Amino acid sequence: MSLLGRAQVEAWGQPKHLKGRGYVNNISLQACIFCKIARGELPATVVHDEADLLAFRDLSPQSPHHTLLIPRKHIASLDDLDEDDGDLMGRLMLAARDLARRQGLAEAGYRLVANVGADGGQSVGHLHLHLLGGRPLSWPPG
Repeated sequence: MSLLGRAQVEAWGQPKHLKGRGYVNNISLQACIFCKIARGELPATVVHDEADLLAFRDLSPQSPHHTLLIPRKHIASLDDLDEDDGDLMGRLMLAARDLARRQGLAEAGYRLVANVGADGGQSVGHLHLHLLGGRPLSWPPG
């Protein structure tokens, strides 16, 4: 199960009484585990660090190379992107490409995954990409 728990994932949806009070999609920005990692409040094995994005090793790797890429800005999921997040997402994709190259994954291939919502397998309510590689990956996943 996720670090935040299925109940929190399933509770997504912004109650009106929380808007503008440090909450996004029913999760306190102070409680978001990825926000805490981005602020340096929780340890992580960081492999890429930029002003507006961060990449670190997954604590529960599903392949020999399993890296998570996150925007430092709290965005709950791909479904919550705004039009002005396009540049940020482009930089996130380019960072994933660069990491794959640095980790020696580009030639053999790798997978980049964004899970959205509980049914999509998203377990942390902060947009993140999984960079997976280092072994053959089957299809379909899950």
